[in-house]
Amino acid sequence: MATKRCYYEVLQISRNASEAEIKKAYRKLAMRYHPDRNPGDKEAEERFKEITEAYEVLSDPQKRAAYDQFGHAGVDPNAAGSGGGGFGGGFSDIFDDLFGDIFGGGRRSGPRPGRDLQYDLEITLEQAVFGSTVEIRIPRHEPCSECGGSGAARPDAVRTCATCGGSGKVQIQQGFFVVSQTCPSCHGAGRTITDPCRACHGQGVVEKLKTLSVKIPAGVDSGDRVRLAGEGEPGEPGAPAGDLYVRIFVKPHPIFRREGNNLLCELPISFPTAALGGKVEVPTLDGTTTLLTIPAGTQSGQTFKLAGKGVRSVRSSRVGDLLCTVRIETPVKLTAEQRELLEKFEATLEGRHQTHSPETHSFWDRVKQFFSSREDKGDKRDETSPWE
Repeated sequence: MATKRCYYEVLQISRNASEAEIKKAYRKLAMRYHPDRNPGDKEAEERFKEITEAYEVLSDPQKRAAYDQFGHAGVDPNAAGSGGGGFGGGFSDIFDDLFGDIFGGGRRSGPRPGRDLQYDLEITLEQAVFGSTVEIRIPRHEPCSECGGSGAARPDAVRTCATCGGSGKVQIQQGFFVVSQTCPSCHGAGRTITDPCRACHGQGVVEKLKTLSVKIPAGVDSGDRVRLAGEGEPGEPGAPAGDLYVRIFVKPHPIFRREGNNLLCELPISFPTAALGGKVEVPTLDGTTTLLTIPAGTQSGQTFKLAGKGVRSVRSSRVGDLLCTVRIETPVKLTAEQRELLEKFEATLEGRHQTHSPETHSFWDRVKQFFSSREDKGDKRDETSPWE
């Protein structure tokens, strides 16, 4: 992920710039990089978004103070626990306030659409791999049932705003420019309410808990998002609602670990099985077991693949594998008879480590080479290798 540039650097201003200097810098850069003046130029579009984001923060005294103290983390909407709307409609709002009709009569007309929201959902590995349907309850704003979302106690309490004539905007002349700004009387609504609804206090919306059914597609992983269209914040009367994005987080599993489309697990086996070979049962995520052949002389840490026992990709038909790494378990709480048998077995290995213990022999060969290289440099060692 690319590192965000300093907002002051983006607007090409000093850290002690005044509000007027911030607005002037933004106006100049926004005019230069606006998409309407740079059609098809992706770089200009990204620069425009960057300077607009910087202006939104630095033009707000509270956000600017948080940014000055904590940097980007202080104004990160995700860190603050907001829904997934990021800076919301800030880009168009700011541009409307400063430039209005310069580019085709203003960027926003009519009622404001609702914001997108984000909900973090934790699911099991089984739910992620095989898919499932999960019910969630989310707090959200819904149109007030008492006033039908109008915000007024009765129909005749809604009046067209006398200041803007119902457009929600007023125009002012600034030099050669005609600038459209949000109406200060109705705050862009185009109407005023003389008798607010008692249930929603004139807001037109009330907060409620809503139960939603979320269909989790098979193969999703942590970080994936499921979109529920129209389940975000409601828009102003006559405008569409936003969307709800359900972000997936997969809980750790007691047996399996996921890497891409593969499942990984560690499988304990006995020393005799590792030495002599045999078949062992391996659990799979669907709740069944399958047989895995262990060849004679298997070493701890070796990995075996069970093809097609992994995860089917959510974006294709490809299925991953189950990768089993064996761990040879040392027996504990030996009886006297078992201890005696192991001591006899150990005695049979004397002088034959190169044949029966190739990894041990290879390790001490490397130790000897290491000590020899130290001697060549004039270093002395006090101990000798057990293989000399």
